[in-house]
Amino acid sequence: MKGQYSIKDLERLSGIKAHTLRIWEKRYKIITPSRTDTNIRYYNNEELRKVLNIAVLNNVGVKISRIVGMSADELHKKVIEIGNEQVEEGVQIDSLVVSMVEFDEDRFEKVLTNCTIRLGFERTFLNVVYPFFKKVGILWLAGAINPAQEHFISNLVRQKLVVAIDGQGIVKRTHGVQFLLFLPPGEMHELGLLFHNYLIQKAGLKVIYLGQSIPIEEVLHVDQYAPAQYIVTSALSVISLDELNKFLNDMLSAFPDKIIILASFVGFTKGLVQSPRLLINQSPEEFKKLLSDITGNKD
Repeated sequence: MKGQYSIKDLERLSGIKAHTLRIWEKRYKIITPSRTDTNIRYYNNEELRKVLNIAVLNNVGVKISRIVGMSADELHKKVIEIGNEQVEEGVQIDSLVVSMVEFDEDRFEKVLTNCTIRLGFERTFLNVVYPFFKKVGILWLAGAINPAQEHFISNLVRQKLVVAIDGQGIVKRTHGVQFLLFLPPGEMHELGLLFHNYLIQKAGLKVIYLGQSIPIEEVLHVDQYAPAQYIVTSALSVISLDELNKFLNDMLSAFPDKIIILASFVGFTKGLVQSPRLLINQSPEEFKKLLSDITGNKD
């Protein structure tokens, strides 16, 4: 793990302002910075975990004066207790951040199980998991988390999505519309696309899921045998606007009679290719609306 976090890293990960953390550091000694050989202050993994747990409790109204009196074990148990009791989505998102940073699979399972029981799978993904991964993206760009942490939590979420997709069994197809889903070469972030697969199947529509890092030529080959009306892809990796526009232009040229959907796009939108056959969906809710328009089901 990274092991060295600035006060700004702690702020990004916990949501507690750096100014507040400094006050708490001086007044309550909740964290103690170390210093590099060049005298730069930093905080270690243990202090990060403590701040994350404090943030969860503080966000549900537990006073800092009470929190500082808790031992590390009491603090951990109280956070688990609150995570099991609270349905408020912000608390669950904070708990997922703690799970990721601590590589705590048990806590992850408890948070997701609790949310799914109370909210249902779809709402859990829309209101908890999706916002959580948007936060992960911001933390990744800021350098506050490392690849191992991201991969750990992503794989756990992927397992849940695959089970949910398989759990739908044989879905009765109510419409002839077909979707084809794939990620472009080099793109490995498939959680958003997997969730779109789940939504399409739930809507009773046909879907072919090709997966990660697929060249356009292979997508063309598949479409010749099983033509789709909609092709859904995603671009979450940090690429330039020029690269993205080239990819989109290649897609529009390769599939002149298809609707191309760029899904779960969280980057720039200005300067993108414009076409009546290109839809930019920045959230699963937008995609759900498209599905409801196709099926006529407004539920």
